[in-house]
Amino acid sequence: MTTIKATNIVRHEGHVSREQRESLLRQQGGLLWLTGLPSSGKSTIAYTVEHALVARGHLAYVLDGDNIRFGLNKNLGFSTEDRAENIRRIGEVGKLFVDGGFLTLASFVSPYRADRDGVRALMAEGDFVEIFVSAPVEVCAERDPKGLYKKAQAGEIPNFTGVSDPYEEPENPELVIETDAATPAEAAAQIIDLLESMGKIQPIQA
Repeated sequence: MTTIKATNIVRHEGHVSREQRESLLRQQGGLLWLTGLPSSGKSTIAYTVEHALVARGHLAYVLDGDNIRFGLNKNLGFSTEDRAENIRRIGEVGKLFVDGGFLTLASFVSPYRADRDGVRALMAEGDFVEIFVSAPVEVCAERDPKGLYKKAQAGEIPNFTGVSDPYEEPENPELVIETDAATPAEAAAQIIDLLESMGKIQPIQA
């Protein structure tokens, strides 16, 4: 799926640089990749961060795993191959958003290291920020807002991460958030602090 099939295509360069866009936005683009088990809190944290950043005058956008499957990736299922293509596409979209200067939050289970590493490889150094949203599977199953763990345990949902499919934890993420011990607001604050320390945004002056 990653082979270029189109012929007679030429890459065009615009007249506005990424640096100019970032200067206009007063921020540096980045792809913050939130990965973790289903119901670990990824989307809740991503939207909390988005809200906090916009409140501070920054341009931020959430790419949410479920939402993407209603449109761009609606032709993909949950096989290993489809999961890989799902993440590859979002990696390419994220790369475009970062070039646009966006602070982009990607909330995807993305259970396989190779897929996440593939997205990192697309990006320049410092543009991909892997955030492991960690919670014990028992805690995730107890939350279970969509009732998916129960269905998976009953055999009604195949290829469900944490039940019938594996999850490969990040080995060297830029940030680990333990959501069984942190509220969404506290988790969001950790991400904001990380962005400040990386120089993606400037700290609020006292």
